[in-house]
Amino acid sequence: MNEISERYRRVAAQMTQRVAAVGNGAWDDPSPCEGWVARDVVRHMVDWMPPFLTAGAGVEAPYGPSVDDDPSGAWQTVTDWIQGLLDDPDTAASQFSHPRAGQHSLEDAIATFILGDVLVHTWDVARATGGDEQLDGDEVHRMITGMEPYDDMLRASGHYGPRVEVPADADEQTRLIAFMGRRL
Repeated sequence: MNEISERYRRVAAQMTQRVAAVGNGAWDDPSPCEGWVARDVVRHMVDWMPPFLTAGAGVEAPYGPSVDDDPSGAWQTVTDWIQGLLDDPDTAASQFSHPRAGQHSLEDAIATFILGDVLVHTWDVARATGGDEQLDGDEVHRMITGMEPYDDMLRASGHYGPRVEVPADADEQTRLIAFMGRRL
């Protein structure tokens, strides 16, 4: 196994724990993502990640339960599939080519475009449902230090809302969540 496989395993395990802990009634609780409930956060990941990887690498995504019927099962199907791609050295090293994301190895595409989404949305699900909001500290550090220098460019992309101001001495997780436009 490689570094990216292990990083994804750690981050996805936190999401899996948060999703598994959600009571049925809490799936419709508002999330920090405006206009979304907790179920919509899972739907977002389940809906965009497989087609993105299929378009860029030609890998076939599995079918799982719908997010409406079983959000936890839908997430588990997708995350197990992604982990399987990363755990196979030949597949992980295979070519990923996407018209909007460029050329990468498949594992680098997952690290660049998916891993951070899982990380931040873990917080979103936890916040929406009253779960444990603590994120993987190494990934939080990697993400905030990697993104802060590109603040203007990222905001201009339209994928990020306004940054929320936090005290100068805020910890890295607080800075990351605020950077992503979430209110604490």
